[in-house]
Amino acid sequence: MLAALAVLTAGLLAFHRAVPNSVGRSGSLLEAFLPWLGLVIVVLLGVALLRRSAIALGALLMPVAGWMYLFGGLFLPEAKPGTHDLVVVQHNVSDESTDPAGTARALADAEPDLIALEELVPPALPVYEKALAPDYPYHTVRGTVGLWSKHPLTGTRLLDIRPQGIAGAWSRGLRTVVHTSHGEIGAYFAHLPSVRIRASGLASSRRDESAELLGKAVSAEKLKTVILLGDLNGTVDDRGLAPLTSRMNVAERGFAFSFPAALPLARIDQVMARSATVADFQTLPATGSDHLPVSARITLG
Repeated sequence: MLAALAVLTAGLLAFHRAVPNSVGRSGSLLEAFLPWLGLVIVVLLGVALLRRSAIALGALLMPVAGWMYLFGGLFLPEAKPGTHDLVVVQHNVSDESTDPAGTARALADAEPDLIALEELVPPALPVYEKALAPDYPYHTVRGTVGLWSKHPLTGTRLLDIRPQGIAGAWSRGLRTVVHTSHGEIGAYFAHLPSVRIRASGLASSRRDESAELLGKAVSAEKLKTVILLGDLNGTVDDRGLAPLTSRMNVAERGFAFSFPAALPLARIDQVMARSATVADFQTLPATGSDHLPVSARITLG
């Protein structure tokens, strides 16, 4: 039985894309928590040692190898900073935040080049603008998403990533050009629709549709170097974000689970890049939001 469970776990790790999404989007649900299969391996290892089962211990080599292949690289030491690096911070600040000024100061303390924020509400927006203005003279805000930058911004426009069935104002995606000393970068930042875990499975159809629209927008970008920051409400293993992860590089270092802030179980706040490398990824201290802020270093070129 232990050996069979080990083989099953190895199969889920190696062939998670084969798990169908037709019933309750079970494939995406598995992929959202795929790293946590490591806990299953630990439990099976403990039981196998207790039972002194050589067969079970041998079988466990398969899921261990599968898990290390998928996630082992995230434990590697941080890469050395390069001469063409860009530090970015991404944070869903929560529309219920009671301390926007404190949040702004905490994010600025990380000294990033770019700060992308979601769930900006009208009462808090002037507070963020005032607190970030000294270090970030350039910023753009549309709807509930905004970007603050140390570098000039031009060509800002809304992205049409609204899925069908959502009525009313819904401005949750932007594209702009960041003018750095190393050239122009197409910057995309977005807040995709939320997903819910229900008795019937994972409700993610709107998120998936919005990701598809965002992926097409990124694909059509004429600038060579592109970065994407946002609360994408999905992990990079989730096939629902395949329209983005198939076109862009994701983090090479760090798990950086960002949600929920009280007990982080998954990284749904993402930084991706095209013609650039997301070298390091880490969470920053909690700000009072239900998300943890994340920071990434992007190596250009």
